Amino acid sequence: MTDLSKGRILVTGGAGFVGSAIIWELNRRGFTNILVTDFLGKDEKWKNLTPLRFADYLEADDFLKRLAESPALFGNISTIFHLGGCSSTTETDASYLIRNNFEYTKTLAHFALDGARRFVYASSAATYGGIATGLPETIDLNSLRPLNMYGYSKHLFDLYADRTGMLPRMTGLKYFNVFGPNEDHKGEMRSVVHKAFHQIQETGTASLFKSYRPEFPDGGQRRDFLYVKDAAAATVHLAEHVDGGGLYNVGSGEPNTWLSLVTAIFNALSRPPKIQFIEMPEHMREKYQYFTCAHIHKLRASGFTQKMTPLHDAVYDYVKHYLAPGKHLGDSES
Repeated sequence: MTDLSKGRILVTGGAGFVGSAIIWELNRRGFTNILVTDFLGKDEKWKNLTPLRFADYLEADDFLKRLAESPALFGNISTIFHLGGCSSTTETDASYLIRNNFEYTKTLAHFALDGARRFVYASSAATYGGIATGLPETIDLNSLRPLNMYGYSKHLFDLYADRTGMLPRMTGLKYFNVFGPNEDHKGEMRSVVHKAFHQIQETGTASLFKSYRPEFPDGGQRRDFLYVKDAAAATVHLAEHVDGGGLYNVGSGEPNTWLSLVTAIFNALSRPPKIQFIEMPEHMREKYQYFTCAHIHKLRASGFTQKMTPLHDAVYDYVKHYLAPGKHLGDSES
């Protein structure tokens, strides 16, 4: 059991999608003793921070430099939520991914464990690679073959933590298909909900990729879609109630079709569905996953009893309270 009111909480990647949602969830629980780090760059993810409450902010490279020079400066940090790094599944610069997703995580992990700090970090469901079903956390890590460099950079740290005996003392989260408020800055990495909402507003039509496998009709490809509010709640729960535990799947535990997802957007907008199916780029076809579903038994066994928001309700909340009015978490609550 970790008391988050004791000491300071560090949230890396705190201006990003899931990172800012975790700060929002911490604020909901009354915690503001938070140091936020991120690379704000030239996009507008800084807007995710404006409604949130925290004690201080540092650019990530400044934080890492100061941490290397004088770790004692951050001696009051007791809990770390590490969401920083590159989240682009299409990034092809392997050296960039190694520095930002592997080396960065190693540095923070050693800082955390050397000082008996709680360490919770973002792994990814992308580490499972082409395995579509049977995704328990107990699967042999050495048997996994991620399909892209992003997934491998996350997998590489999981392997390192396991090999060095660190993994049982920390919590790694394999997030599935997370969507929701505060993803506006993510460009092509935005969820289909965000993209389709704007397509519908502009053209009246939403586009989905065709299926290239006969057992899946067009739009019948299935994913474990998870609302970001649920992802944040599960993350903070695990930080508080689990001492380490290794890897946890964080998903809804229920597969839904892309067709169901997009139809829910039309319903939220009170419009009849109008969906067109388009060709998938050839370079994506071999790496495309047609079915994913998280086993969340381990998450439930930790005492997380909160019901995951049903897909239709999650999409409605996102569209009505955030996308349509152009608001962020903390601006408008339902």
